[in-house]
Amino acid sequence: MVLKGVMTIELTDENTGAVETVTEENMITEAVNNILGLNPMGIFYAATGEYDDALLWNGNLLPICPNMIGGILLFSEALAEDEELLYESSDNLPVAYASNDVNSTANLARGSLNLTESMAISNGYKFVWEFTPNQGNGTIAAVALTSSFGGENGFGSLTGDASAFLQLKAADIGAIPDANKMVLFEAVELDFEDSLLYSITYENAGVRIRKLRIPVFSIGLNEKLDDSTYTVLEDEVLTPETFEFLGSYTKYGEFLDGQDGYWYGFSNEGNSSGDALMLWIKISKTDYSFTEGQWTLSNAKLMDVGTRALDSFPERSVKCCIRGGYLYVPAYDKKGIYKISLSNSTDVTLIEFGFTSKWKPLCETGSCELYLTLIGDLIIGGDFQITAEDTVIQTQGNVRLNNAATPLFQYKNFLIGWGGSYGNEYRTAYLLTPYLASINNLSSAVVKTVDKTMKITYTLTEQPDPVP
Repeated sequence: MVLKGVMTIELTDENTGAVETVTEENMITEAVNNILGLNPMGIFYAATGEYDDALLWNGNLLPICPNMIGGILLFSEALAEDEELLYESSDNLPVAYASNDVNSTANLARGSLNLTESMAISNGYKFVWEFTPNQGNGTIAAVALTSSFGGENGFGSLTGDASAFLQLKAADIGAIPDANKMVLFEAVELDFEDSLLYSITYENAGVRIRKLRIPVFSIGLNEKLDDSTYTVLEDEVLTPETFEFLGSYTKYGEFLDGQDGYWYGFSNEGNSSGDALMLWIKISKTDYSFTEGQWTLSNAKLMDVGTRALDSFPERSVKCCIRGGYLYVPAYDKKGIYKISLSNSTDVTLIEFGFTSKWKPLCETGSCELYLTLIGDLIIGGDFQITAEDTVIQTQGNVRLNNAATPLFQYKNFLIGWGGSYGNEYRTAYLLTPYLASINNLSSAVVKTVDKTMKITYTLTEQPDPVP
């Protein structure tokens, strides 16, 4: 099946009645094919337990229109015309969007679906979206179809930010021994293509690295899809001289993927005054060689980077992330975030939020808490986002994840993470909903202003497959 999209934008001047019309055709990406054709870690199978929580497809994703394709994203800069492009970089986030319903919120970036004019047609679907004079204002250079959830708030807004993460499956892994769960909870990297997971911890004065084989897209003769049969391929212990997890009862520390051929470990105790002391270790992914040291960060007042424990149940709290060669750690007063160079500890910048964060995790408060995660090049916190240009975007701060211990690991449209709370443990899969289902660059950008209404008619039709 080949899909064809034709879009018409009508901008009507409220004062003069003049109408500016733009008509363009689009290209279709692999977004929908990925959802229908991929099944990482068997997330669409009932394979892990009676307490699994699985998404009902009908009404959420099907029919494809107006669900899996049921929203629209508008961008101020052109998009690369590549069918493999699923998400735009964070320096070109949508300036406006709309879903498959009427916008009843105060979000002025969001328009509404015209429920009367939008309808299924004989060979496809006709969408009609409308924006009032005060909605969706800005330069529009590109348009993309997206999911109905992705069209609610994009990656997040002051009226809502949970809609970007659609939970597909919470796989119950409670039957696994706690020590094995902790290995999963301490994951730092998941290689989807090669079915490999890397877990790093600090124990007995050493840094322990485990390389696991875990079923992702292939399954062995003796493997299951409940994470109980993972195989430890390598188990290496490094003995640092300086690096350790600080703290007495509570151990403060975190290991992260630098996405530069190295894993990094950090440990600090939060400080409300004076200078921050940070222990660090840098580990080569190829041969496990490492360097280590200590930073004294002048007048930097940091939260701790995270905590871990295995007592009555596995615990992990993540409060930092790495992007582009920098470690990001929130300020102790919750009013900003520190950006610290991994290669030059004198290169430290405090990025002010402009507000005091509520500093809540992305999940419910519990024994496992994820406060920061990196999706593409966008840092996502409880009620804020940091773009690639270090611009701060305040969002509402909804709970949007199941209990989370690990950062979210991304493969195409999918996000995977492990976590739990007080004895209930899961591997959870999400659909990152503001994907690009189509790409439609305008021949010439248009500008939506407060004296104009905007109507977008988008007709998507099924075309016969080309003759070989």
